Amino acid sequence: MEIKQFSGKPIDIPVVGEGSQPKEGGDENFNFDKPPGEMYTYDMPLIPEPEEVENLDVAKKMLAELFYAVKGYTAGEPAVPFNISDMDPANVDLVNQVLNEGEVSVIYEGDMSIQIQESVLTGIWRVRHVNEEGIATRDVVEVADIPAIVRENTFIGSTPLIADLQNLPEGVLNSPPLIIELAEKIEEWKLGDTPHVINLTLLPLSEEDLSFLGHCLGVGPITILSRGYGNCRIGSTAKKNVWWIKFYNSDDKLILNTIEVVDIPGVALAAPEDLTDTADRLKEILDVYSIVVMQ
Repeated sequence: MEIKQFSGKPIDIPVVGEGSQPKEGGDENFNFDKPPGEMYTYDMPLIPEPEEVENLDVAKKMLAELFYAVKGYTAGEPAVPFNISDMDPANVDLVNQVLNEGEVSVIYEGDMSIQIQESVLTGIWRVRHVNEEGIATRDVVEVADIPAIVRENTFIGSTPLIADLQNLPEGVLNSPPLIIELAEKIEEWKLGDTPHVINLTLLPLSEEDLSFLGHCLGVGPITILSRGYGNCRIGSTAKKNVWWIKFYNSDDKLILNTIEVVDIPGVALAAPEDLTDTADRLKEILDVYSIVVMQ
């Protein structure tokens, strides 16, 4: 079967291989202190008294440099990394207490395994490369609207959107037009374009339709989970710039199910105003330790 795009260029649609919708499992790899449904608000982290960390100059210097990185960062720019892999445990412990854990976690499972946790300071991320035993082999703090691995590696090795639309599985009725639409948008979309959003919640799609759509899109290496008011799960697919995004309410009931064609979904990005707030909050923490930085 030959399906033509509006441009007149044919899209080859051979038989799709076995795949799945973006993973629902994997929460055991995410770390959250707050249950779903609790609105995230910033609280000054519980940090040691100044006299307890008087000699931890390495961590203090790094935190001052982190402040300047946040202050000078503009959303959309490449991440600014701080490798703390070789920092001694006492100094790392101070960094841990200052940064703490925020509401967003990311897992990358590709050519390597990376676990990422946003700090309580939005736009500051803890990025850990882990081996097969789950032991961290590299520990980096990043300043970014989204961690570098997400922006740079998500769609490396992505494959064309293919499907056999002549021999549909039983019960598949309404997903084939969506596959045609997505194939066109994947080819058309370029950086800077408005995201193309398909709201699956409003469409008459059966479980078989959703399963077939998931098989065709495949599963990519990135899963992002954000818990604020409810729960947002963002999964990359195996197709370039295609994301599957699901929103749940405070009872973990799916309330919005969408597919977006975009480089990075806006809901995953730290906003410019959040980064400004982070600089102010980090300055408050540095003041506690009498670390002088220029505004």
